[in-house]
Amino acid sequence: MAKKSDDNMNPMDKFMDRLRGGSGEGGPQQPDSSQRKVHFSIWYFILALLLISWVQGYLAEPPREKINYSQFKQWVRDGKVENLVIGPDRIRGDIKEDKNQKDQPKHFVTVRVEDPELVELLDQKGIEYTGFAENKWVGVIVSWLLPLAIFIFFWSYLIKRMSGGAQGVLSVGKARVKIFAQKEVGVTFDDVAGIDEAKQELQEIVQFLKSPEKFQRLGGRIPKGVLLLGAPGTGKTLLAKAVAGEAGVPFFSMSGSEFVEMFVGVGAARVRDLFGQAKDQAPCIIFIDELDALGKARGLNPIGGHDEREQTLNQLLVEMDGFDAQAGVIIMAATNRPEILDPALLRPGRFDRHVAIDKPDIRGREAILKIHIKNVKLAPDVDLKRIAAMTPGFVGADLANLVNEAALFAARRDRNEVTMVDFQDAADRIIGGLEKKNRAMNPREKEIVAYHESGHALVAMSLPNVDPVNKISIIPRGIAALGYTQQLPTEDRYLMTRNELLQRLQVLLGGRVSEEVIFGDVSTGAQNDLQRATDIARSMVMEYGMSERLGPLTYTREPRSAHLDLGMGPKEREFSERTAQEIDEEVSGLVEEAHRKVQSLLKKHSDSLKELAQILLEKESIEGDELKAFAAKFKGKSSAAALEETSKTEGMA
Repeated sequence: MAKKSDDNMNPMDKFMDRLRGGSGEGGPQQPDSSQRKVHFSIWYFILALLLISWVQGYLAEPPREKINYSQFKQWVRDGKVENLVIGPDRIRGDIKEDKNQKDQPKHFVTVRVEDPELVELLDQKGIEYTGFAENKWVGVIVSWLLPLAIFIFFWSYLIKRMSGGAQGVLSVGKARVKIFAQKEVGVTFDDVAGIDEAKQELQEIVQFLKSPEKFQRLGGRIPKGVLLLGAPGTGKTLLAKAVAGEAGVPFFSMSGSEFVEMFVGVGAARVRDLFGQAKDQAPCIIFIDELDALGKARGLNPIGGHDEREQTLNQLLVEMDGFDAQAGVIIMAATNRPEILDPALLRPGRFDRHVAIDKPDIRGREAILKIHIKNVKLAPDVDLKRIAAMTPGFVGADLANLVNEAALFAARRDRNEVTMVDFQDAADRIIGGLEKKNRAMNPREKEIVAYHESGHALVAMSLPNVDPVNKISIIPRGIAALGYTQQLPTEDRYLMTRNELLQRLQVLLGGRVSEEVIFGDVSTGAQNDLQRATDIARSMVMEYGMSERLGPLTYTREPRSAHLDLGMGPKEREFSERTAQEIDEEVSGLVEEAHRKVQSLLKKHSDSLKELAQILLEKESIEGDELKAFAAKFKGKSSAAALEETSKTEGMA
């Protein structure tokens, strides 16, 4: 039998069809129970109040005026009442209409008084009356059940909100996992760049999910778990999605913090439910983001562990240990703090393959930029290789933000294309903060900042093993930066020698020493420089064993994150007071030695320091060809001065 079309259906049929879940066109559609959500709106509450008030108004009695019993008795004697209803406690009735008295009430109610003469008087006056017995049980039941019903309603609503589903307490133990089908993933290896080694590592996982028999026929076993390690923003989650997109399998995504709840045992139940769902939809990929929130090493906290978190971790270990990899379910996880993970998670048989995702090098950054500029209109002068060179240390997320900021700069300037200037301004904003040209600075402060930044730049130009200066500015940026000197490396570096660290110390102290040489006083502007210099010197002594006095020893044993810059932080001391004093003296000696060298250097080149500061005061920013010309001129002077000093020394000899 043909189904009625939507146009031929009457309104009641349409309403019933929608009530059954139909669309009116394609027949009834039963939504997936896992995707149903409960939405509570204040309009539902208001609608319910209006409905209740309408029902009460429809069923309720008309408004009645309360009168005393004596007045009621007088109206009875006068024969003015009718429709009298006598109850155990009240008497109500109507007043006969009297045209002479317009202000008298039409309906009344009064308290019943024990009056044996009332019935005789009513019979005498011929007034019809009736009686009724009030059911007090209704009031008692309502007074008890109504508060109970309200309490149950709000309790169930709160449980649903806490559990995140429509099934209340029964859904608390359900894993709130995001499931992406093959078409919904939408990411392949073509969308990932700059991490070619990691992509090659995961190609084997893709091949196993596509054709597991290729490995099983030789007795091979695919790794149960793959742990992605890397700094924030390097593309760990994107790479996991790309594996699922390449293999064409469902992708289960869940954060480590979503397992642990306020209810005891919920985390373990969610782990069991997650693995149960994955087995039903195998082959698939389970991805747990921020694994360190769930898999922190047991006993790492000296005060005592979190029992609920440890129970959840134990359940995860059990599920992974008893999990059959041949079922076609691959477990992937991502973290940027592998040093705090429980060793049981990292042993073979669980997360037995570790894929490190480093920050991209200059070629990797260029490849990442090519992906992010696909939908951006670029001007002919945009050089991606140059942009990659001026963004050392940037990861994929930073580069995506850079492209977006450059596009916003171009839009503000009403351009039709994004130019190289927009990319340079975007990089300056990300690195140094928002430019604040309207911040008022008095001439004295501006002069101090100019000499401070000139000191940094001249020291960097004088030393051979430091990154070249790319830009000098005295325009305030960010919260507290009144100026900055930008240095860009010529190549990616992974190691630093002792001499390079010492020269970096000198560059950091250049601004402070410049103030001493020119003004004979110092300001608070060098606070960040001094902090960074102290950290470098202390790391040289305590971590890198670069102290001649203390020898090749390290004095830190706590695990330090390789992917997060958490600073030195408070550490438990495992050396004597004498050693601590020697460490402090050695750190102070390194900084003081660098200070003496910088002071001698800037006093020797005070003319160039003043020249550069005057240029900064006039133009506020120096970069490009102008900066290169000044650097070449300064290096020429330095070489001539060094040659003259050498000849004088030889003549004296």
